[in-house]
Amino acid sequence: MSAYRIAAITDEFTPDLEAALGGMADVGMTGAELRVVGGKNMIDLTDEEIDRVRASVEAHGMEVVALASPLLKCVLPDSPPLDSRVQHDVFGSPHTFEDQPRLTKRAFEIAERLGTPIIRVFSYWRTTEPERTYDRLGEALLALADEASRRGVIIGLENEHACNVGTGEEASRVLARLDHPALKLLWDPANASILGEKPFPNGYQTLDKKRIAHVHAKDCFVKDYKPEWGPVGEMGIGWRGQIDALRRDGYDGWLSLETHWTGPKGDKFEASTICGRNLKTLAGD
Repeated sequence: MSAYRIAAITDEFTPDLEAALGGMADVGMTGAELRVVGGKNMIDLTDEEIDRVRASVEAHGMEVVALASPLLKCVLPDSPPLDSRVQHDVFGSPHTFEDQPRLTKRAFEIAERLGTPIIRVFSYWRTTEPERTYDRLGEALLALADEASRRGVIIGLENEHACNVGTGEEASRVLARLDHPALKLLWDPANASILGEKPFPNGYQTLDKKRIAHVHAKDCFVKDYKPEWGPVGEMGIGWRGQIDALRRDGYDGWLSLETHWTGPKGDKFEASTICGRNLKTLAGD
């Protein structure tokens, strides 16, 4: 049984890229997922800054496994009211619908400079009637996938509890309508749990396993749409069973840590180190 390769969103350790990469290497990670560096969203970095980021990652013996972009993480105009039950995290990128063409162009440029195979995208901020957004969302996702196909990369749609595709069931429904080889799923079981789905096995069972391109790992218990974050593998998501099922179903991508837990003493670096070690064990090492 081969172990899964593990990665992390670097700023979950610390916004200081060098310090984050050092901590990630210490727990045996070989992949870096990039979202915020030095307090700036990746989408807002210059070419020179992007090149330095890639050089730093490679100097630590790692590869860039995904660009965690903020694409389609905005309000969709003329859609139903926003769902007030969920929190909207922007991670340094409070962009609007009107910004999307510029951000899209830049995201593809950055992915090429980084040499990464996946651009993470969303499904617009969650409304009270998500399904009413799916036609327009589908148009946007197919346009992104067409461009991704031309450039040799994959669009990874994340199921995000604060967006219109939040659960496994919703992701399954949307992707079934959009049969495109460059459009795949970034599966985040914990996000699904915040909306009341039991992500494993229930949500996972609805998914087309061949369309899972990337997996985010974090762990929590949930009450009234509010997550209590904690160490990966020790909370309510059922990571042992989930990882066993991914292996059984032929998933061969990365397990990428997105800690969220602030740690036993509010030390996010320590929290990510603990979660990273746990994930390394769960991954089969």
